[in-house]
Amino acid sequence: MSTIFKAIRDRTYSGVGDLIRLLPTGTVFLFQFLNPVLTNNGHCLLINKYLTGALIVICAFSCCFSCFTDSYRTSDGYVHYGVATMKGLWPDSSSKDLSSYRLRVGDFVHAFFTLIVFSVISLLDANTINCFYPGFGSTGKIFLMVLPPVIGVISGVVFTVSPSRRHGIGNPSENNDNASEIEK
Repeated sequence: MSTIFKAIRDRTYSGVGDLIRLLPTGTVFLFQFLNPVLTNNGHCLLINKYLTGALIVICAFSCCFSCFTDSYRTSDGYVHYGVATMKGLWPDSSSKDLSSYRLRVGDFVHAFFTLIVFSVISLLDANTINCFYPGFGSTGKIFLMVLPPVIGVISGVVFTVSPSRRHGIGNPSENNDNASEIEK
């Protein structure tokens, strides 16, 4: 592989990492920014419903996907990013064993609760409610007031009791114990 191609690839990964660094916060911000436009401020036509549904699905996927990304730093200081698999990190750009980065049950738990939190935020948004279920606002007011704090507390407890050890794309580990063992 040529050095120019490697430099372009590394800069691309670095740029994508900077963009994704705020996930899922960045994803929620993107949703909050685009939702009023796509729902026409809650006054939806059929096309608005499809576009809003697509936005919710894409953002939910992004939130879940971020739970399965990880990174490691090599002994020469390069940061490599990948997706956790059953066998380790993919793509594996080193010749060393990266099986310690394989999928864990906790990754799925974090992805599930991240999805639940995003679902509460997106599906209970005022524009989404007015677009998809306009009659819900008056009858489900108690539900709208109780569900977000309950989900927040439950998710907060889960994330506190079992914190993620993943350092996703854009969040490289500054203190990686394997850095001296892994070579580029």
